[in-house]
Amino acid sequence: MTPRQKRFTWIVAGVGLVSAAVGLVLFALQNNVSLYFTPTQVYNKEAPQGKNFRIGGLVEVGSVQRERDGLTVHFNITDTVRTMPVIYKGILPDLFKEGKGVVALGKTDATDLFHAEEVLAKHDENYMPPEALDAIKKAEESKAASAVPVSKPVTQ
Repeated sequence: MTPRQKRFTWIVAGVGLVSAAVGLVLFALQNNVSLYFTPTQVYNKEAPQGKNFRIGGLVEVGSVQRERDGLTVHFNITDTVRTMPVIYKGILPDLFKEGKGVVALGKTDATDLFHAEEVLAKHDENYMPPEALDAIKKAEESKAASAVPVSKPVTQ
């Protein structure tokens, strides 16, 4: 083999190894990536069925109900347009409160009940997940656009 062929062989082998490494990383991340959706998007069937995803918004005031076992909690997450019922079995974060931002990881069942495996609450007074904040703003804008007031005729 000439030096040129040896160099070409090393280059091809290097590109092959890098491609294999990238492929393995992408395959490993495929199962660990969980996308974020709002209750409106889940209602519109944009969320994956049977796979884990994150849902976020505000905990609806008056919706938190605890079962007698002390661990199972039912509550609703809202983006001010749609509301999604959630069930979670475990210890909630100390900052979990009604009317505050929350993100839950889990999946929906056939009855559109969200079974959360993990619940995350805000960590300070001003924090809300950026996706949840954007979703709430969009929901409020769509409410305002659909509720256009009827204008009165101008009299002179």
